[in-house]
Amino acid sequence: MSWHGADDPVPGNAFSCDAIRTLIVPRSRDLGSFAVRRALPSTECRMVGPFVFFDQMGPSEFVLGQGMDVRPHPHIGLSSVTYLFDGEIMHRDSLGTELPIRPGELNWMTAGRGITHSERTGSALRQTGSRLFGLQSWVALSARDEETAPAFEHYDAGALPIVSGEGKTVRLIAGDAYGARSPVRTSSPMVYADVTLQAGSVLPLDAEYDERAIYTVSGAIEIAGDGFGPGQLLVFRPGDRISVRATEDSRFMVLGGEPMDGPRHLWWNFVSSRPERIAQAKEDWRQGRFDTVPNDAEFIPLPEDPPPVRYP
Repeated sequence: MSWHGADDPVPGNAFSCDAIRTLIVPRSRDLGSFAVRRALPSTECRMVGPFVFFDQMGPSEFVLGQGMDVRPHPHIGLSSVTYLFDGEIMHRDSLGTELPIRPGELNWMTAGRGITHSERTGSALRQTGSRLFGLQSWVALSARDEETAPAFEHYDAGALPIVSGEGKTVRLIAGDAYGARSPVRTSSPMVYADVTLQAGSVLPLDAEYDERAIYTVSGAIEIAGDGFGPGQLLVFRPGDRISVRATEDSRFMVLGGEPMDGPRHLWWNFVSSRPERIAQAKEDWRQGRFDTVPNDAEFIPLPEDPPPVRYP
């Protein structure tokens, strides 16, 4: 497999860290049984393409009897994307879906006009203890799709294309790259990929989209002579071609896309291009008008007043 452009000379400042617009070190938030690190939204960067939210879950270890318990809660205007490196989560939603997700698989839940779901550790794993390590992101829907019917799609690990060679392996979650195309249907042009590099390998990142970033998961990488460790979001300037070199065996996510078709507002679990739509969703959840999750009677009450975040 030949990686197009990996060793080509690159004009301008593509090999200068001037190509990195923003470096985000996610803040950690303790959810009781496990911790999350939130890279998006941040004060430095609100969105990368359609990605309006990006969380690292764990790595955490649950002792006997413990696990993840995210009670039923609502969403509108987004696709929730869950991808695991370790562990297992049982997904249930108001469409009647009840399905575990495991490492390398993909859960792509489109909220559209409204969906309710829960995420929990299954009863069998609670009897043995388990681990959890993965990512959850929200992808904002285009304005034309914000009120689409809710949907859920699960992709087995074998359904996502893999491009490998020369010490590089790219599992393409969404979009197309390196001659491969993901089967995942998206609301707008975007790319999302899971990359592993052996020490010394180099991955080129072309400037296909104006908004691009990588999130470092493990190992150590180098860009234009500067090194970066795990748990950092590197947001690149538009137009620059990047080369990422692994100084040790490494893993990172590539994410990006075109700028959204207008501003986005976020309040709690709701994303919309229209603030009045978020106000309606708040009242709908308060009044119990969202569909419920079968066999899961609990729910997260509407917060009193979480700070709204506007996405320019």
